[in-house]
Amino acid sequence: MIDGDAMTGALPGGSLHLLKPPAGASAERLLVTFLEGLPHAAWLARLDTRCIVAANGEAARWFVGADAPASALLGRAADAVAASPEDLAWWLGAALGDRSPLFSDTLVGSCDGRTRPVSRSIRVVELPLQTGGEPQLLALVTVADRSAEVQLQAQREELVAELQGTLEATADGILVTDLAGRLRVFNRRFAELFELPDDLLLLRDDAALRDCLVSRLADPSADARRLLALQGEAPVSERFTLTRGRVLERVSRPLVHGGSGCVWSFRDLTERLAAEERIETLSHTDPLTGLANRGRLAEHVRSLLELPEGAGSGTTGPTTLSLLVVDLDRFGHINDTLGHVVGNDVLLDVAQRIQGCLRKGDLLARVGGDQFAIVVSPADATFAEKLAGRVLNEIKKPSSVGDAQFTLTCSIGVALAPSHGRDADQLMRRAEQAMRAVKGSGRANWRLHQARTEVDWRSHMKIDHAMRQALVSNRFRLNYQPQVCLATGAVTGAEALLRWRDPEMGEVSSGRFIKVAEDSGFIVQLGEWVLRTAVGQAARWHAQGRSLPVAVNVSALQFQQAHFAERVAEALAVAGMPARLLELELTESILLHDEAGDMLHRLEALARLGVQMSIDDFGTGYSSLSYLRRIPVQKLKIDRAFVSGLPDDDGNAAIVRAIIQMARALGKTVIAEGVETEAQRQFLSDIGCDEFQGFLFAPALDVLSFEQRLPALATPVPPRRNTPLMRLIR
Repeated sequence: MIDGDAMTGALPGGSLHLLKPPAGASAERLLVTFLEGLPHAAWLARLDTRCIVAANGEAARWFVGADAPASALLGRAADAVAASPEDLAWWLGAALGDRSPLFSDTLVGSCDGRTRPVSRSIRVVELPLQTGGEPQLLALVTVADRSAEVQLQAQREELVAELQGTLEATADGILVTDLAGRLRVFNRRFAELFELPDDLLLLRDDAALRDCLVSRLADPSADARRLLALQGEAPVSERFTLTRGRVLERVSRPLVHGGSGCVWSFRDLTERLAAEERIETLSHTDPLTGLANRGRLAEHVRSLLELPEGAGSGTTGPTTLSLLVVDLDRFGHINDTLGHVVGNDVLLDVAQRIQGCLRKGDLLARVGGDQFAIVVSPADATFAEKLAGRVLNEIKKPSSVGDAQFTLTCSIGVALAPSHGRDADQLMRRAEQAMRAVKGSGRANWRLHQARTEVDWRSHMKIDHAMRQALVSNRFRLNYQPQVCLATGAVTGAEALLRWRDPEMGEVSSGRFIKVAEDSGFIVQLGEWVLRTAVGQAARWHAQGRSLPVAVNVSALQFQQAHFAERVAEALAVAGMPARLLELELTESILLHDEAGDMLHRLEALARLGVQMSIDDFGTGYSSLSYLRRIPVQKLKIDRAFVSGLPDDDGNAAIVRAIIQMARALGKTVIAEGVETEAQRQFLSDIGCDEFQGFLFAPALDVLSFEQRLPALATPVPPRRNTPLMRLIR
């Protein structure tokens, strides 16, 4: 027990001075009350024996058990209860006379097996054991649990680490300032953007950092004040250009918690702006030639036409300009023959040649694969004519790319503003129409837009639309014109001729709608309908015992389709008709477009089917005698242009005789079309023509009228003569 009637004052070395307890109160009860009043675990131990002589309940709960009384610690060795290296060192020092207090944070094991972080203190307490006796030296040990504090600190450190990682991971440069604009923190990206030197990163020198930031500006005089205005709470977005061309966007946001500063974000816009510039350039530029594209051309025309009257032209009237569309002639042959690499080189050369014909301020654009457009302003028809002539002459100069030497030509269409149109779309359409008119009339020339061309195109569009509706609505029909043997007068075949009556336009001539169908490509669908319909009719006649060949016209475009022979075979198979009863009339233009021998391959495929073939309008094209000897064609058809003047026109008579003699030499049958008089029939018969057709015998008839011109059952068709009846003498 501890007893005494007085407690002395403080001693040197950090010991405590305990006052005399009140009357009736023992020192023991006073110490127990004192220890229990402490918020942390605490106990007293003798310095000489290290034995615990007093403790509070919190210490017992820590080191003995949850329900242990304070007395459970009495008598235990203090250096065993708290046995950290620091505790053991203190007790050893105390034994040697060192009574300095110990204050430290350490780890202490508790009765539940956990090691807890604590704040621990050991101080010397001097206490008399009895009245008048020598004072007893005790050690007061307190242990405060720091687990919650350490956990909170760990959470803070983790949060700080996450924030720091986020700060460094962002692609933007981050700068944090206080309300006075003083720099508090920035990330590495900020240092990289402004290329801050390493030694400056280690300093906390605002003035030096600000000077460095200003030195990085491309225009310090204009941007320094804005860059250094690092105060204010309102969000701000600004751009700065640095010395090496880098463009930064700065955005500020006030700190959310407490409003004690501002966060400045610096984003590098250099690559994005460069990409946007490239996209903008590509959206207005042809990637091959670097010229303006169709979109840029339209903008340029729009900007010129929106100018006030007389602006920049020296006149008082509306702005005048000329738009020229330049299309290279037969450029596809260069790509097909020499390859696209050479073709691209040719386009670059053409662009350079045209550019050399223009004035400063004129615009040259590439608007298609081999098509260019020129906008000149101010310019009238006379100026446009001179410019078109210069371009034509420049393009037709000899060209040489690698080992290839050739000569190009071009076709040019011209439209004028405002007379031909008041926007880029109108002008382009009308210049292209004029250009196509040049193509149709022989190429290598230029033409000014004419109003009637617009009317023609509108008419073509109307007919093209009506034709497509007519095919769906089954408004087309086939008439059949008899083909007659000159020797016997017997009907030997029929030519299927397409007819069309439109509800609005009435009877439309084939010469009018066939040309439109060829221009639009609809002739392919129309030709397939004619083929299937004619073959079906010939099959019905054949089933009735009338083995009558039917001739069907085939356009060049239809014949050029990759699977044309297969389509013919399919039509014959569906109808169940012998192939020998089908005759395909081909135009001479087919012979002029035999690319890679495709024409000959298709003719041979048709010949293997057993289909008969003839050349229509013979003598009006450019047939090669060598081709005629090679191709499997059985019949030549003399065009009505040579028949109409017979027998009095000596020139036509000579041509017809020559055709018949050539056909005899090649073993081919000859038929003349457009025979309208008996004199024509007799002349053809006299010179050895095999067959004829025309109004003299009958026009093209509907099926019922055609059948009425035939006997009840047709006589067998005489065989075609495939051997020469005469030889040419050399």
